[in-house]
Amino acid sequence: MNTENVLFAFGLTLFAGLATGVGSALAFLAKRTNPGFLSLSLGFSAGVMLYVSFIEIFPKAKASLMTVYGVEQATVFTVLAFFGGIAIVALIDRLVPSFENPHELRSGDEQSPERRTLLRMGMFSALAIGIHNFPEGLATFMAGLQEPTLGLGIAVAIAIHNIPEGIAVSVPIYYATGSRKKAFALSFLSGLSEPLGALIGYFFLLQFFHEALFGLIFAGVAGIMVYISLDELLPTAEKYVKHHVAIGGLISGMAVMAVSLLLFL
Repeated sequence: MNTENVLFAFGLTLFAGLATGVGSALAFLAKRTNPGFLSLSLGFSAGVMLYVSFIEIFPKAKASLMTVYGVEQATVFTVLAFFGGIAIVALIDRLVPSFENPHELRSGDEQSPERRTLLRMGMFSALAIGIHNFPEGLATFMAGLQEPTLGLGIAVAIAIHNIPEGIAVSVPIYYATGSRKKAFALSFLSGLSEPLGALIGYFFLLQFFHEALFGLIFAGVAGIMVYISLDELLPTAEKYVKHHVAIGGLISGMAVMAVSLLLFL
């Protein structure tokens, strides 16, 4: 395994994870969150994820499995792994109550009469973000390792939707404690679960790495991204502004991802 490729893939994962810290910084620069910007960004991220999942990741997963199992079995395994990825992330959502789900972003203007409630909200959001970001880190790392260009696109998409997650953690903690340092630190730490996912992927999965494993993991990753896009990013984007802003972001994300892939044909 090329050391430079490993370092590049890990760097992409670290970049995506630390974007939660960027979200904290943005939250402190303004008195209120710009709902249009958040909606457009979340829609854009969903567009990138959906396009790359169906156009790039799913076919690559099937192609890898075909080298081992043939067309028919590879197709069946790819589909099963795709829905397996959906099932995994859906189970995580099931285990994390919606009130504490980081992807259900809260406005920076929202204030509770009880600071303890705000602090609890921020702490649970930080924990939930860590849970959600772990498989995203694994996805980014594996993509960057196999296809650097694809990994970069995924990292950018994940980083975009990690920014409002950082806001979701930092704002309630800041309002509860009055400490920017504490709010930023918890948001920053919650994003570190992504490079942690990459490390586990490297030390525990790569020793078993072969075409079949790559195909199954990539198909699962496609399922994870589709679920995150449809269940979390788009619904959250539409809560803040008109429907067409979120859809405009979605189409823009697809177009940007399409152009970036065309440039490397």
